[in-house]
Amino acid sequence: MAKPPATPPTATPTMLRRVNAGKVLGVLTRARVMTGTGLIEATGLTRATVHAVCNDLISMGWVVELDPGRTSVGRPSRRFEYNNRAGHVLGIDIGASKTTVLVSDLRGETVAKAGRSAADVKTPGERTEIVHETVIEALASAGVSNDEVLVAGVGVAAPVDREGKILVDDEFWRRFDGDLAKRLTELHGWPVLLENDANLATLGEHWRGEARNVDDLVVLLAGERFGSGLMDSGRLLHGSRGGAGEMVFLKLIEGVGDTHGIARIARENGTAAVADPSVETSLRKLADAGEVTAEQVFSAAADGDEVALGILQDIAGRTARVIATVGILFNPELVVLGGAVAEAAAALLPDLEKQLAGYTSTPPRVAVSSLGDAIVSVGAVRHALNYVEQHALDLELGSRPS
Repeated sequence: MAKPPATPPTATPTMLRRVNAGKVLGVLTRARVMTGTGLIEATGLTRATVHAVCNDLISMGWVVELDPGRTSVGRPSRRFEYNNRAGHVLGIDIGASKTTVLVSDLRGETVAKAGRSAADVKTPGERTEIVHETVIEALASAGVSNDEVLVAGVGVAAPVDREGKILVDDEFWRRFDGDLAKRLTELHGWPVLLENDANLATLGEHWRGEARNVDDLVVLLAGERFGSGLMDSGRLLHGSRGGAGEMVFLKLIEGVGDTHGIARIARENGTAAVADPSVETSLRKLADAGEVTAEQVFSAAADGDEVALGILQDIAGRTARVIATVGILFNPELVVLGGAVAEAAAALLPDLEKQLAGYTSTPPRVAVSSLGDAIVSVGAVRHALNYVEQHALDLELGSRPS
């Protein structure tokens, strides 16, 4: 015999008040200033409910009431604003060679930034210590205490599962502290939202980059190693263990063969050209002790150096195969090339797009990110703000959230 359907929970006054507060706060986080009338229209709530909820949110610290201003007729309408100074969030990018920390207000505006090199780090614990020191520096620069931080979004160059654990199946991924989130919370008191760096880059690009209003998106971090973040209908794809978008499969792709990114290929091929005495190239004058940087290759190509132009042509062909494969698998509207190499990679677009059309009948649009090397930390801020907006009514302002 079939069981009768479960009785839904009774909507208590406390529950309804909480739901209504969430509606009002959700509108105010997206708007600059709203009148009581505007909130009534946006939420569908009654005037009495809107004003009662706003009074509650004002007492909690989430909303401030502004001067209603002058009006020629009738009683002036109350004006409300989301209190972007109610707390702060952190966006932390823990890269293989550098850590960057952004301190942001609740509108996502950067208050302070700090960065430290991690090029000489030998253990995951040392990397975590550098993150800790960079956080202290950024907070001091912002004049913000740990008690004023509501949450930190943190990106690492490794898959992260749904429980916030770093996948350590690969040697490169093991460079990051498996207890990173727990350790940072113990040191500072605020919750830590650990996420893959390419996923955060995708959030950042969707929020403030070239992919605004694009919900079917792939962001390729293309510096030292290729990594991708995938967004379908506005939702990040993670996979069962956080591995969606990992690019190890590139080792199986003809004409690619590994996960090496644009910066690494440019640097290695440029250095190899300089080491060959039979090759005539202006890169030899730019090289430092025989080492060529990716930036020097792009600069030499811009000046017409034939060797550098050939290197970029090879990189464009290789990158076109990467984008075509991702495009065929996920059919995005847009693929964005991101990371520190993005600005220089704009030079690749004409050749890349020409070759891309030969690999797939449905090539995605390709763009380069305008966020530069801040793309992951900006996405980490967005990730933290999403958490604040979803859990605002459970957060205690002015003290460490439980």
